[in-house]
Amino acid sequence: MTRCYPGRTAGRGDRTPTPAEQRLCGSWRTEELRLLRPTLVITVGALAARALVGARALADCVGKSYLLGDAIAIPLPHPSGASAWLNDPVNQRRLGKALTHARREIARLDDPR
Repeated sequence: MTRCYPGRTAGRGDRTPTPAEQRLCGSWRTEELRLLRPTLVITVGALAARALVGARALADCVGKSYLLGDAIAIPLPHPSGASAWLNDPVNQRRLGKALTHARREIARLDDPR
């Protein structure tokens, strides 16, 4: 959700960009979406889902599709090994549903009709 790598944490994984850093990059993201006018947006991770579809938590949004302007937005969890989110079987089912949504939308984009 930022244009530069925020660096590592003192522990495991990458540092989450601060709210100020996220705000600095928000206009870039908004302008890119305006220029590109995508019909499908796949968000990756809670930060992206929060910024683009207003989700409070991954469990609230993974497995659902959203309208983002004229685009369909499908939130996915971040694939980082530092995240334990996918260790929960309920979340694995949410991911399966989200991937089904994504495959359906990609097939729709590939359909020449």
